[in-house]
Amino acid sequence: MADDNTPVDYYELLQVSTNAEPETINRTYRLLAQRYHPDNQQTGNDARFRELHQAFTVLSDPEQRAKYDVAYQHQRQERWRLVSAGAQSEDDFAIEQMFRLTMLEALYTKRRADPGSPSLYSSELETMLGRPRQHLEFTIWYLLQKKYLTRDDQSRLVITADGVDYLEENYRTNLNRKRLTAGSES
Repeated sequence: MADDNTPVDYYELLQVSTNAEPETINRTYRLLAQRYHPDNQQTGNDARFRELHQAFTVLSDPEQRAKYDVAYQHQRQERWRLVSAGAQSEDDFAIEQMFRLTMLEALYTKRRADPGSPSLYSSELETMLGRPRQHLEFTIWYLLQKKYLTRDDQSRLVITADGVDYLEENYRTNLNRKRLTAGSES
């Protein structure tokens, strides 16, 4: 179910295309309504059933569907506008990459300075880096997926050997870039 700020996507809820014919909407609704009807002992879900019924009511009535489609298209355009405006493309990518390197650098320093306890909690990184937890989540996810970080038995973050290699390689690349930039300014 969507939160109060995000309207429910009736097309997604009914698992149909925005171009779906009324017969397709009807057929899909009947299948889903049967599955989620509160009387169904195995898969019944009253809240989901009510959402499905509301979606069907709107999408099966041509006038209501037309009004919904206008709002739906506007919402989709706004979402894309926010993505393209919020992304700032190259700048955001560069900032995220520098943030990854900063996080790896903090964990690298911790490992070198305290090899017996080389890990940090996310909350410690949050304080050290001055970024809220929600801004750390994507970065941590990425670094874990790339195996540059791992978690210890207490869910603390630890840099891996691959993470050290990645950090050192990027440090060299950035250092060479800085030297080239400084040399061309003279």
